[in-house]
Amino acid sequence: MRKKELEIRLQGLEGFTDPDPSLEQYPTHSAIASDILFSAYAEGDVADRTVADLGCGTGIFAIGACLLGAREVRGYDISPSAAEAAVRNAEALGCDVSFEVCGIRDVEWRCDTAFMNPPFGSQRKHADRPFLDKAMEIAGSVYSIHMETTLPFIKGYAESKGRAVAHYRTYKYEIPHTFSFHSRVRQSVDIVAVNIR
Repeated sequence: MRKKELEIRLQGLEGFTDPDPSLEQYPTHSAIASDILFSAYAEGDVADRTVADLGCGTGIFAIGACLLGAREVRGYDISPSAAEAAVRNAEALGCDVSFEVCGIRDVEWRCDTAFMNPPFGSQRKHADRPFLDKAMEIAGSVYSIHMETTLPFIKGYAESKGRAVAHYRTYKYEIPHTFSFHSRVRQSVDIVAVNIR
């Protein structure tokens, strides 16, 4: 499958029906998700690997990993409505992915690779740390999205856990007007996708 084909398939996924601002439920754009997934695929972290999607939302990374030949894929999210949408999305694309409703600290399944777009901490400071901790605990390779300004912290935090940021890539992320406190129709922010090994 070519990256553009993956992007098109992921673009058609159902989004959040009633996003929760406290969980910072923003969609991961299909172009960004497919780029991260193909980068992981090139590194040997997807095909024939076990893959977790932490804070999976409506399942974009889980489904993308399945489409790229992952051996087993599981998605985890605390939101029942997001997990239900993820199940519908996986079924629509014929993907064999299991989804579980649970908090991030309750995930116990160990895997080869973890993908995640955790909360940036805009609503609750340090909201991404439990995700980083869990991902580094259960997975050999971690692909995670953060605000670009936090890259020095992410590097230092990974090193404090005996890991390292192997590579990273920055993107422009368009945040749609999703919640009542958003003052603009659309806002652009710089984000960074890191690979921690």
